[in-house]
Formats: sequence, structure tokens, C-alpha cells
Amino acid sequence: MKVTTTLSSAAALSLVAGLSLPLSPAIAADTAADDAHISEIAYTLATDFIEVAADPGTDISGWTFGSVTRGGSVQAQENTVTVPEDTTVGDSGAVAIEVPITNSVKAGSAADGEYGSSAFVIDESGELVDFQQIGGVVDGKGVTGTKNTFTPAPVVGQEAEPTGAAAAGGQSIQLIGDTWRSAAPTPNALPDGSDDGGEDGDTPEGVTSIADIQGTGDASPVQGKTVTTRGVVTAAYPEGGLTGYYIQTPGTGGADRAAGAASDGIFIYSPDTVADISIDDHVEVTGTVSEHYGQTQISVSASGLKTVDEPAEAIKPVEDAFPAGDEKRESLEGMLLQPSESLTVADNYNTNTYGEVVLATGEGTLDQPTDVHRPGTPEAKALEAENLDREVVLDDGATVNFLKADKDVPLPYLSQEAPVRVGAQANFTSPVVLGFDHEKWRFQPTRRLTGDNAEAVQPTTFTDTRTEAPESVGGQVSLASFNVLNYFTTTGDQLDGCEYYDDREGNHITVRGGCDARGAANAESLERQETKIVTAINKLDASVISLMEIENSAVFGKDRDDALATLVKRLNEAAGTEKWDFVESPDAVPADEDVIRTALIYQPAEVAPQNESTILDDQDAFSNAREPLSQAFAPKDGSGEVEKDKTFVTISNHFKSKGSGSGPGNEDSGDGQGASNADRVKQAEALVGFADDQQEAADSDLVYLLGDFNSYTQEDPMQVLFEAGYKDIAAEKTDESTYVYGSRTGSLDHVLALDASDEADGAGTDATAFGSVTGADVWNINSVESLALEYSRFNYNIADLYAPDQFRASDHDPVVVGLFDSSDEGGDDDAGAEAGKNGKHWGSRDGEHPGGKNAGKNGRHNGW
Repeated sequence: MKVTTTLSSAAALSLVAGLSLPLSPAIAADTAADDAHISEIAYTLATDFIEVAADPGTDISGWTFGSVTRGGSVQAQENTVTVPEDTTVGDSGAVAIEVPITNSVKAGSAADGEYGSSAFVIDESGELVDFQQIGGVVDGKGVTGTKNTFTPAPVVGQEAEPTGAAAAGGQSIQLIGDTWRSAAPTPNALPDGSDDGGEDGDTPEGVTSIADIQGTGDASPVQGKTVTTRGVVTAAYPEGGLTGYYIQTPGTGGADRAAGAASDGIFIYSPDTVADISIDDHVEVTGTVSEHYGQTQISVSASGLKTVDEPAEAIKPVEDAFPAGDEKRESLEGMLLQPSESLTVADNYNTNTYGEVVLATGEGTLDQPTDVHRPGTPEAKALEAENLDREVVLDDGATVNFLKADKDVPLPYLSQEAPVRVGAQANFTSPVVLGFDHEKWRFQPTRRLTGDNAEAVQPTTFTDTRTEAPESVGGQVSLASFNVLNYFTTTGDQLDGCEYYDDREGNHITVRGGCDARGAANAESLERQETKIVTAINKLDASVISLMEIENSAVFGKDRDDALATLVKRLNEAAGTEKWDFVESPDAVPADEDVIRTALIYQPAEVAPQNESTILDDQDAFSNAREPLSQAFAPKDGSGEVEKDKTFVTISNHFKSKGSGSGPGNEDSGDGQGASNADRVKQAEALVGFADDQQEAADSDLVYLLGDFNSYTQEDPMQVLFEAGYKDIAAEKTDESTYVYGSRTGSLDHVLALDASDEADGAGTDATAFGSVTGADVWNINSVESLALEYSRFNYNIADLYAPDQFRASDHDPVVVGLFDSSDEGGDDDAGAEAGKNGKHWGSRDGEHPGGKNAGKNGRHNGW
């Protein structure tokens, strides 16, 4: 046995200090052993040791110190030592004996079920004095000593007492007070068990500050180690999946924090103790440090929590604008914040699923890069990098998927009375904790938020940006585009084989597959869908409306216009008059059509169809999309007379979606345009030729292309149309968008106007189609609203979020434009051009972008 050995340069102590001749008469072993116990175990140092605490003067001559493996046996003879004669405990009340610790500890060991080897002490008479196990219990118990050549008999069959602690690098585990903790080694000296914490602001011995645990890098410098730390509870989540709490160093917060500073807050993952604490408690915790999806946390078992009785200085929320950049945000991870500036709602798609609202720092929402810049360009990539930096998630203090669980718990943030809309301002009324999870920074309320406790717990309010009708666009007549979200009057229950999405009670709501229907599951669900669509269209009140995603009734053996006729009937019933009519299908239709189609409806009091409608029958270009439908109209004057000299052509469109594609050029190239881009380009090229034919047939330069092009403004298919002389009216005259996807706003829906006069003899008017435009508006009633309000989510949650209004009638927003200024029937080219300077530009002919869409950085989408 080595009695005198240097532990390490860090410890700079000698074990021999504890071995001394008695300064008072030696205490007999048979009386001293009752009070003796293991007080420290060191196994991460250059020299392992086991320390025993006993009354000064206790004679430990002939005692045996040793350790067993995780399996319960002594590995080798060198793993036990016998103390020499005349060895007593010194005045410190502790003596440390060097002995190699067998098999040390399992990787990642902690008080949460991982375990290590066990240290034992046997007195001279052969009685087991103490048997302490590194780490926590396994299968509900500690390590049991097992017989082998080297295991002393007193240990065999005995169960070690789990300490629930494992040592961090360069530390030992010590019995401090009543709790085992990782701390700096103190061989031959007992730690102060009073835990009084010393002077204000000091860290008690054996306690690691939260800042030292967090460190200043991306991950904790003591990851995988067991630590003890103290803090004030700032947030607690006993249910909802987080099953833990945040603590913060007393007295910290308040002042602005420099980038690179270590955070003073941390998350404690502890299903065993979260029910035992309350916000504002001063606690001490011992557990293992880890990184959970990028957030530093300490896992604490039932034995790892201790209440600190001494008063703690109050936490002061950091009051500041939410900083840009991960470096400064890292310095706030786990801390209490009071954001001082409003943030903009960027996405609410997951609000009804996970209770999350994506917010954007700075001004405005997050622009879809290919709506602003040409795909794949440095500018587009830079904008996406900026978007990622601006994102932060407003969470609900839970991990619940409301589509799968807790359907009887009212959804957080959402209500009919206070909508949460993309583009609205989020104003913080109470502090939140900054967390990080699944690659996102997150604002967590200090308790789990539900619809039931929103008044007390919700940390934000949101501005209400709803409008009851679109803005006035002026003009004699108006055109609009409206996606009706798979409006099918052939419901699922009329067909065989349909599969369904069900509500929380198992009632069928919408069709999910198995048949050709795509919409409502039954008449009740269809009525809810119809009510919203009818309300929206009647309030949109355009003279001509292009419809997309309406049932092609011919697929079900009915008249092709059957569903269209039903919708018009419902519109007229709601209007109380024969306000609407539909453009009938032409005699010649494509032989092979999709189950959804394009359509046109109009108000006979305002316009009159000219000639028969026409469908582009191009099976090569539109084999995977909906064929364009064309109809010429002439406006009616105030007396009802048809003004044929103002005849204009409307073409309803619905290009192939981005979600899938096959064939050359249709794979997703990663430039932001999605799949099937080559097919959409081909469809745009075919549309240009078709529009030329319709222009000639109608003898009019006033050609308008309307619909869902499934292409953002700067993408390749739109460039084909721009090169052909068309301008995007909404991009020129508004700063609004029609669609939200992946927290990015952009326009897939467009109304384009030809901006070149036909020089052929007999042209109906010298005005261009674009020059005839009097105004435009994107009516944000759908894309900016939560999916939870849709008919398709009826009764998915106990909170009743369905309303018979226009909001979330679809997932795309309608675009409406006015035509023919009544004071200047030739239109206003200058007004249209000037509007473009303050809105979204359509893009120049060489593909370069003149900059109008960069308006998003200066307030675009604010106040939707």
C-alpha cells in the first residue's frame, strides 16, 4: 500500500496527511465503526482513493479498502488494500487511502439509471463498514457483491448504496451534507456540510456555477459530467412533455449582455423532481450535463434536488430587443427575457399541431427568396440566410402533438376572438425563457400554455389585421383569382374505397385517399366548406373570378359542370339574387383530364361572355396539370349595354405543383423552385401560344392570365410569361403575397396583363391590358390564417375554432384587380408604372431583378 502519494497537480495534496499518530487516545474500532462511513471517492484523477470519515483518533489499523466492478466482484488483488498498524484518523475527521477503483464508471453514468463500480470499507473485525456505489440504481437496486477469488467475504451478497453521483473530469464524488456530489477533491479533509453558500455572489464549495456549466461555446465544456449547481426556478413544466424546469443564477439578468458571455440560465430535465418545485424556488441540483437537440441541460434524479433555505436575489428579465446571431443568443440560453420590441408573425402552420408560432425579428415577414430574386443566385441565398437568422419560435411550454394527443386540451394561442395571423405584430406582455430545440431558438412561456389558462400564462398579444372585404381596386369591372381548396360535391361517402381524416371523435371530415374524391367526407363537412367559400366569394365581389381546384364532375360520370353549377347555386342563394353565373364547358374538352379543373364564374349584371369558352388541349404540356380555360368578356355600362370595344380575354390556369415530378429536369434541383420546374416552364410556353390564339380570336389586346401558377414571381415559368410581354399586376401594384409555406411568404397566384398592343387592324382598343388596370389587392383571408380554422380541421380539438366566415376558406389568398377607369377609359399607364416603384416588380426581360421586391426588407407584409 502506498501511504504517501501525490494525487495530481490539480489537487496538490498528499494522502499521508490523514495518516497520523493519535493526538489523543485511540478510539477502539468496535465503537468507532458505528459512526464511520465513506465520505469521498476519487476515480477520475491520476491517483484513485477512498476516504473514510470518522471521529478523530479512530484506529483504522487492519481495515480493508477496495472496490468492486459493476458486476459486483473485485477485479484484481491490487483493487483491495489493508491499512497498516497504528493508523488513526487525524484531527480533520477524515482519512484517504489510495486504492485503484475497479472499472471506474460506465460512460455517461449519472443518477438517472447509469451506474459504476462500488467502493467498500471493512473494519479489522471483518464487519462491512460501508458500501457505496458510483452512479444510480439499475433495475431498482444497487450493485450486489459477488463471490470470486478476490472479493472479501463481508461484501459478497451485500447491496451497495447508490450515491446517485458521478464525478466530472478532475473531480471526485463527495458526501456533502446528506447528498453525494461531484466537486474538487478534498482528500483527508471533510467539505463544509453547512451549505451556507458563503458571501452573497459566491459559489459554495462543490457547486459549479451555471455560467461555468454553459460555457461560451456551442456546447457545454462539461458535457457528460456530473455537476452540482444552484439557481432560482424561472419556469416549470410538470406536464406536456418537457418534464423539467429552468433555473437561473440569483440576481442575474437585467442588463444587456455582451456577445460571447456565458449564460446564467439552464434547463433541468427531471421527471422525478419537477412536481416538487415551484417558480421562484431556490434550489440546488446534481446531475449529468448533456446537449439535447442543441440545448444544454442537466438530467437530475429524485435524489438530485435540494431546496436551498437561504434567500436568493431576484432574477431580473433581460429587457432588450431579441439579438441577431447565434453567438449573442447563446449568451441568453435558458435565461428569462422580456423582448422590448414587437416581432412579426411569420408562420402559424404548426400552431394547431405543436402549439408553435414562428416569429420574425426586424421588419416584416420572411420573404420567399425566389419570389424576390432569381433562383440559385447569391442574392437568393443571402436572403434565405437572413431569413434563418430572423426566425424564432414562440412555443407553448410543451412538446405535445395535438393531432395525436391532448385533443381535449384547448389549443394555445388560437381563438375565434383573437386570431394569430401571419404579418401581425406580436407584443410581449410578460417574460419568456429562451430555449433551443430542433434547430430553432424558442421563446417558452414560464408555464405550459393552453387555451384554458391563456389569460394568465400567454406572454403575447397579437394585432388583429383582418379586413371584412378587399380594398377597393376601382375600375368599371374587376377580375379575381380564387383557389377553392378541392371543392368536391361528390363527397367521400358517395364512393367506394375512400379513406378519411377523422376528427377527435372518429367522425370522417375529409377524404385522404383510396378514391377519386379529394374534398369533404360527407354532406355535413361539405356544408361547412361551402359556407366559407361562398362567404368569401360574395365578399370578394369581382366581376369575373377564375377558380382552381374545383371538381371535374365528368370524372364521376356527371356533367362536367355539375359541381360548378352547385357552387353558383349556393352563391346565389346566399346573395339572395341571381347574381352569379358560370362559364359553361366548351363542346371540345381534353380526352384525359384531372379530377380537379379550372373554371370561370362571373356576374351577368357587370359583364357578358363573348363567344364560346375554349380549353387548351395540349396533352404533352398538361399531362400532369389542369388545362387552361379561356373566355372573352365585354363589360356592361351603367345602363346594361355591352361595350364590345372593351372586350377582354381571361384565361384560368393551374400549373403543376412543386411537390413531385418525374422526367428530365423535373427533379428538385435545390435552387428553391421545387420539383417539376421543367414541366411548369413547358406549361408556361404552351400558355403563351394559347393566349396568342385567344387574343387573335377575340380581336383584343386585353389579355389577362389568372390562377395558381405554382411558381413564385422570380422563378423560371414566370420569366417565360414576362418575356412574352406580360406583367404581374399584384407584384407591380401591391406589396402583398398570396401564399405562406415553410414560414416564407410569396405569391404562387398571379393575375398577369399583356403589356403590348396588337398592331393588327381592327384591334378593339389602343390601351394595353396592363394600362387598363386601375388597382389591385391581395385579400389576405386564407394563407395568413391558422390551418386550425379550416373546415378540414373541424372538431380536431375541443376548442371550437370553426366559424361560418371567409377566413381560411382556402390555403391561397385571392388576387383582385380593377379594369377600365371610368374617368379615363383608356386606363392609366403612368399610375401602374409608378405603383411598381413602391411594390413588387415583375422582373426585367434579361432576368435581372430591378429591386421592387426588396421592399420586403422595409416593411413588406406589416399590417396584413
